[in-house]
Amino acid sequence: MPVVVMLSLALQIGCAVHVVRSGRPMYWIWLILIGSYLAVVVYVLAAVLPDLRRDPRGRKAAGTAMRVIDPQRRRRELQRRLELSNTIDNRRRLAEECLQLGDHANAQELFQSLLTGMYATEPTFMLGLAQAQAEGGDPAAARHTLEALIAANPGFKSSEGHLLYARCLEDLGDTEAALQEFRVLADSYPGEEGRFRYGRLLGRHQRHSEARDVFEAQLRRAKLMPGYYRRKEQAWLKASRQELSRLDASAVEP
Repeated sequence: MPVVVMLSLALQIGCAVHVVRSGRPMYWIWLILIGSYLAVVVYVLAAVLPDLRRDPRGRKAAGTAMRVIDPQRRRRELQRRLELSNTIDNRRRLAEECLQLGDHANAQELFQSLLTGMYATEPTFMLGLAQAQAEGGDPAAARHTLEALIAANPGFKSSEGHLLYARCLEDLGDTEAALQEFRVLADSYPGEEGRFRYGRLLGRHQRHSEARDVFEAQLRRAKLMPGYYRRKEQAWLKASRQELSRLDASAVEP
Protein backbone atom coordinates (compact mmCIF):
# COMPACT_ATOMS: atom_id res chain seq x y z
CA MET A 1 0.00 0.00 0.00
CA PRO A 2 1.46 3.42 -0.96
CA VAL A 3 2.75 5.55 1.89
CA VAL A 4 0.44 8.43 0.91
CA VAL A 5 -2.62 6.20 1.26
CA MET A 6 -1.42 4.76 4.60
CA LEU A 7 -0.82 8.27 5.98
CA SER A 8 -4.26 9.38 4.82
CA LEU A 9 -5.90 6.40 6.53
CA ALA A 10 -3.99 7.04 9.76
CA LEU A 11 -5.04 10.68 9.83
CA GLN A 12 -8.64 9.82 9.01
CA ILE A 13 -8.79 7.21 11.78
CA GLY A 14 -7.27 9.65 14.26
CA CYS A 15 -9.82 12.32 13.38
CA ALA A 16 -12.68 9.80 13.53
CA VAL A 17 -11.60 8.79 17.04
CA HIS A 18 -11.55 12.47 18.03
CA VAL A 19 -15.11 12.86 16.66
CA VAL A 20 -16.38 10.02 18.85
CA ARG A 21 -14.50 11.04 21.99
CA SER A 22 -15.46 14.71 21.72
CA GLY A 23 -19.14 13.91 21.10
CA ARG A 24 -19.34 15.73 17.77
CA PRO A 25 -22.00 14.88 15.15
CA MET A 26 -21.30 11.58 13.42
CA TYR A 27 -21.59 13.14 9.95
CA TRP A 28 -18.02 14.37 10.50
CA ILE A 29 -16.80 10.80 10.17
CA TRP A 30 -18.39 10.43 6.72
CA LEU A 31 -16.95 13.75 5.59
CA ILE A 32 -13.50 12.73 6.83
CA LEU A 33 -13.65 9.36 5.09
CA ILE A 34 -14.85 10.86 1.81
CA GLY A 35 -12.68 13.98 1.77
CA SER A 36 -9.31 12.42 2.66
CA TYR A 37 -6.55 15.02 3.28
CA LEU A 38 -8.77 18.05 2.60
CA ALA A 39 -11.39 16.88 5.09
CA VAL A 40 -8.69 16.13 7.69
CA VAL A 41 -7.31 19.68 7.34
CA VAL A 42 -10.79 21.18 7.66
CA TYR A 43 -11.59 19.07 10.72
CA VAL A 44 -8.31 19.90 12.44
CA LEU A 45 -8.88 23.63 11.90
CA ALA A 46 -12.56 23.50 12.87
CA ALA A 47 -12.46 21.09 15.82
CA VAL A 48 -9.06 19.86 16.99
CA LEU A 49 -7.24 23.18 17.35
CA PRO A 50 -10.10 24.91 19.25
CA ASP A 51 -10.21 21.94 21.63
CA LEU A 52 -6.47 22.19 22.23
CA ARG A 53 -6.78 25.88 23.05
CA ARG A 54 -9.51 25.20 25.61
CA ASP A 55 -7.90 22.13 27.19
CA PRO A 56 -5.05 22.91 29.67
CA ARG A 57 -3.39 19.62 28.73
CA GLY A 58 -3.64 20.56 25.08
CA ARG A 59 -2.11 23.97 25.71
CA LYS A 60 0.71 22.33 27.65
CA ALA A 61 1.33 19.80 24.88
CA ALA A 62 1.26 22.55 22.27
CA GLY A 63 3.70 24.60 24.32
CA THR A 64 6.03 21.62 24.66
CA ALA A 65 5.86 20.97 20.93
CA MET A 66 6.68 24.61 20.17
CA ARG A 67 9.69 24.45 22.48
CA VAL A 68 10.99 21.46 20.56
CA ILE A 69 10.32 23.03 17.15
CA ASP A 70 11.52 26.53 18.04
CA PRO A 71 13.23 26.62 21.48
CA GLN A 72 14.14 30.31 21.08
CA ARG A 73 10.57 31.47 20.35
CA ARG A 74 9.64 32.38 23.93
CA ARG A 75 12.99 34.05 24.47
CA ARG A 76 12.45 36.29 21.44
CA GLU A 77 8.98 37.15 22.70
CA LEU A 78 10.31 38.03 26.17
CA GLN A 79 13.14 40.06 24.64
CA ARG A 80 10.60 42.11 22.67
CA ARG A 81 8.55 42.67 25.82
CA LEU A 82 11.65 43.89 27.66
CA GLU A 83 12.55 46.26 24.83
CA LEU A 84 9.02 47.70 24.96
CA SER A 85 8.92 47.92 28.76
CA ASN A 86 12.07 47.55 30.85
CA THR A 87 10.33 46.38 34.02
CA ILE A 88 11.59 44.18 36.85
CA ASP A 89 9.11 41.47 35.95
CA ASN A 90 10.08 41.43 32.27
CA ARG A 91 13.79 41.20 33.13
CA ARG A 92 13.10 38.41 35.61
CA ARG A 93 11.15 36.39 33.05
CA LEU A 94 13.87 36.79 30.44
CA ALA A 95 16.56 35.85 32.97
CA GLU A 96 14.67 32.68 33.91
CA GLU A 97 14.20 31.78 30.23
CA CYS A 98 17.92 32.28 29.51
CA LEU A 99 18.72 30.05 32.47
CA GLN A 100 16.38 27.35 31.20
CA LEU A 101 17.91 27.55 27.72
CA GLY A 102 21.44 27.20 29.10
CA ASP A 103 22.49 30.76 28.25
CA HIS A 104 24.17 31.20 31.62
CA ALA A 105 26.16 34.33 30.75
CA ASN A 106 23.08 36.35 29.82
CA ALA A 107 21.14 34.88 32.74
CA GLN A 108 23.88 36.04 35.13
CA GLU A 109 23.91 39.51 33.60
CA LEU A 110 20.13 39.84 33.84
CA PHE A 111 19.88 38.55 37.41
CA GLN A 112 22.77 40.83 38.43
CA SER A 113 20.95 43.80 36.90
CA LEU A 114 17.91 42.98 39.04
CA LEU A 115 19.90 43.06 42.29
CA THR A 116 19.85 46.83 42.76
CA GLY A 117 18.00 49.33 44.90
CA MET A 118 15.14 47.86 46.89
CA TYR A 119 15.82 44.47 45.23
CA ALA A 120 19.53 44.38 46.12
CA THR A 121 19.03 41.35 48.39
CA GLU A 122 15.87 39.85 46.85
CA PRO A 123 16.31 36.12 47.62
CA THR A 124 14.71 34.74 44.46
CA PHE A 125 16.94 36.95 42.30
CA MET A 126 20.03 35.96 44.29
CA LEU A 127 19.10 32.30 43.94
CA GLY A 128 18.66 32.75 40.18
CA LEU A 129 22.10 34.37 39.97
CA ALA A 130 23.64 31.51 41.95
CA GLN A 131 22.01 28.94 39.65
CA ALA A 132 23.38 30.74 36.58
CA GLN A 133 26.84 30.92 38.14
CA ALA A 134 26.88 27.25 39.13
CA GLU A 135 25.53 26.01 35.78
CA GLY A 136 27.99 28.31 34.04
CA GLY A 137 30.90 26.52 35.73
CA ASP A 138 31.69 28.86 38.63
CA PRO A 139 30.74 27.03 41.85
CA ALA A 140 32.88 29.37 43.97
CA ALA A 141 30.88 32.41 42.85
CA ALA A 142 27.63 30.49 43.33
CA ARG A 143 28.63 29.51 46.87
CA HIS A 144 29.48 33.13 47.68
CA THR A 145 26.11 34.30 46.31
CA LEU A 146 24.20 31.67 48.30
CA GLU A 147 26.02 32.55 51.52
CA ALA A 148 25.26 36.23 50.91
CA LEU A 149 21.62 35.29 50.27
CA ILE A 150 21.31 33.54 53.65
CA ALA A 151 23.15 36.34 55.46
CA ALA A 152 20.73 38.90 54.03
CA ASN A 153 17.61 36.69 54.28
CA PRO A 154 18.04 34.33 57.27
CA GLY A 155 14.39 33.25 57.12
CA PHE A 156 14.43 32.29 53.45
CA LYS A 157 13.90 28.58 52.77
CA SER A 158 14.48 26.86 49.44
CA SER A 159 15.08 23.17 48.86
CA GLU A 160 16.53 23.99 45.43
CA GLY A 161 18.88 26.53 46.97
CA HIS A 162 19.95 24.07 49.65
CA LEU A 163 20.65 21.39 47.03
CA LEU A 164 22.59 23.88 44.91
CA TYR A 165 24.72 24.86 47.91
CA ALA A 166 25.57 21.21 48.63
CA ARG A 167 26.49 20.66 44.98
CA CYS A 168 28.78 23.70 45.06
CA LEU A 169 30.54 22.35 48.14
CA GLU A 170 31.03 19.02 46.39
CA ASP A 171 32.37 20.67 43.23
CA LEU A 172 34.79 22.75 45.32
CA GLY A 173 36.14 19.64 47.06
CA ASP A 174 34.73 20.46 50.50
CA THR A 175 33.59 16.87 50.92
CA GLU A 176 32.74 16.76 54.62
CA ALA A 177 30.68 19.92 54.44
CA ALA A 178 28.93 18.62 51.30
CA LEU A 179 28.15 15.30 52.99
CA GLN A 180 26.68 17.13 55.94
CA GLU A 181 24.39 19.14 53.66
CA PHE A 182 23.40 16.10 51.56
CA ARG A 183 22.66 14.14 54.75
CA VAL A 184 20.02 16.74 55.63
CA LEU A 185 18.72 16.84 52.06
CA ALA A 186 18.34 13.05 52.02
CA ASP A 187 15.45 13.51 54.45
CA SER A 188 14.16 16.96 53.51
CA TYR A 189 14.46 17.34 49.72
CA PRO A 190 11.08 16.82 47.95
CA GLY A 191 12.32 14.20 45.50
CA GLU A 192 15.02 11.60 45.02
CA GLU A 193 17.89 13.78 43.82
CA GLY A 194 19.05 14.64 47.34
CA ARG A 195 19.22 10.98 48.39
CA PHE A 196 20.96 9.99 45.15
CA ARG A 197 23.64 12.66 45.47
CA TYR A 198 24.25 11.79 49.12
CA GLY A 199 24.73 8.09 48.34
CA ARG A 200 26.89 8.79 45.31
CA LEU A 201 29.23 11.09 47.21
CA LEU A 202 29.61 8.50 49.98
CA GLY A 203 30.49 5.89 47.36
CA ARG A 204 33.00 8.15 45.64
CA HIS A 205 34.89 8.50 48.91
CA GLN A 206 35.05 4.75 49.59
CA ARG A 207 32.30 4.77 52.21
CA HIS A 208 30.66 1.91 50.34
CA SER A 209 28.68 0.41 53.19
CA GLU A 210 27.04 3.74 54.04
CA ALA A 211 26.36 4.43 50.37
CA ARG A 212 24.72 1.02 49.95
CA ASP A 213 22.51 1.66 52.97
CA VAL A 214 21.39 4.99 51.49
CA PHE A 215 20.53 3.51 48.08
CA GLU A 216 18.78 0.44 49.48
CA ALA A 217 16.68 2.55 51.85
CA GLN A 218 15.88 4.94 49.00
CA LEU A 219 14.65 2.16 46.71
CA ARG A 220 12.62 0.50 49.49
CA ARG A 221 10.97 3.83 50.25
CA ALA A 222 10.24 4.46 46.56
CA LYS A 223 8.32 1.18 46.31
CA LEU A 224 5.89 2.49 48.91
CA MET A 225 5.28 5.74 47.06
CA PRO A 226 2.43 6.27 44.54
CA GLY A 227 3.04 5.36 40.92
CA TYR A 228 2.98 8.97 39.71
CA TYR A 229 5.81 9.80 42.14
CA ARG A 230 7.97 6.91 40.91
CA ARG A 231 7.37 7.98 37.32
CA LYS A 232 8.32 11.57 38.12
CA GLU A 233 11.50 10.47 39.90
CA GLN A 234 12.30 7.64 37.47
CA ALA A 235 15.63 9.10 36.29
CA TRP A 236 17.02 9.46 39.82
CA LEU A 237 15.78 6.04 40.91
CA LYS A 238 17.37 4.46 37.84
CA ALA A 239 20.65 6.25 38.61
CA SER A 240 20.50 4.96 42.19
CA ARG A 241 20.00 1.37 40.99
CA GLN A 242 23.02 1.74 38.73
CA GLU A 243 25.15 3.08 41.58
CA LEU A 244 24.01 0.23 43.81
CA SER A 245 24.90 -2.31 41.11
CA ARG A 246 28.38 -0.80 40.83
CA LEU A 247 28.84 -1.02 44.58
CA ASP A 248 27.72 -4.66 44.58
CA ALA A 249 30.06 -5.46 41.67
CA SER A 250 33.03 -3.85 43.41
CA ALA A 251 32.29 -5.83 46.58
CA VAL A 252 32.73 -9.18 44.80
CA GLU A 253 35.86 -8.25 42.86
CA PRO A 254 38.99 -10.17 44.02
